[in-house]
Amino acid sequence: LGVPVYELLGGATREYIECYATGFKASKATTPEGRAVDCLKAGLRVYRIGPTGDDGKPFDFYENTVKTIEFCKRIDKAVGGGGNWAIDLHTRFDPPEAIKICSALEELEPYFVEDVVRSENPGLYRQIRSLTKVPIAVGEQFGDIWDIHELVEQDLINYSRVTLPNTGGISELKKIISMCETHYVGMIPHFTGPLATAALVHILGSSSPSRCLIELAGGEPEYPAYFNENLVDFRNGKLYLNSRPGLGVQFNP
Repeated sequence: LGVPVYELLGGATREYIECYATGFKASKATTPEGRAVDCLKAGLRVYRIGPTGDDGKPFDFYENTVKTIEFCKRIDKAVGGGGNWAIDLHTRFDPPEAIKICSALEELEPYFVEDVVRSENPGLYRQIRSLTKVPIAVGEQFGDIWDIHELVEQDLINYSRVTLPNTGGISELKKIISMCETHYVGMIPHFTGPLATAALVHILGSSSPSRCLIELAGGEPEYPAYFNENLVDFRNGKLYLNSRPGLGVQFNP
């Protein structure tokens, strides 16, 4: 038909999708605080951090609970609060420490706290949700709608991290987005490759008016040599919809 995919999905509901950075390659800063500030100056919406303890030593729950809370306070101060940062706990903590961290972060108001506990037991989030008010993001380990429906339909999370390649295609992710919309659950898909990033712009730009973000590793899209140079339209920290046919992607074998 010669039309962009977002037109086939119902038409655009937004001009662009805000992005957040996991790390920020463009920064020359030597501290996480400096990289976070540079990330926001570049126009990205959120700078995401992880917990302390990735130093190769045995993971001490108590020590890293305290250090992670202090780390979050430093980042929050650097970016001026306002939900300009988020943290992925990387499923490193068990419920007692995870809840302690989330409770301490409530007054800091992060954009989201991701993977508070391990993903094998979604029902555990009933306990987590009842004990903390921070926005919770879960789902990068999940695939189809059955993996995440319990968390969404019981209002246990605020953001879905389910992403396009894991679901198997646009149609399945559309179903998940529609389900999430009825429960006010936003979409923050897990970082994927460059083709999926281009596709997510079409899906998130047309499927729902719900809040959404796209994750960019290093704070910028990938531009492999085997795709066209204008694979995506990335400007001022945002991914804009493009009107080229299909996904707007051309592959050079």
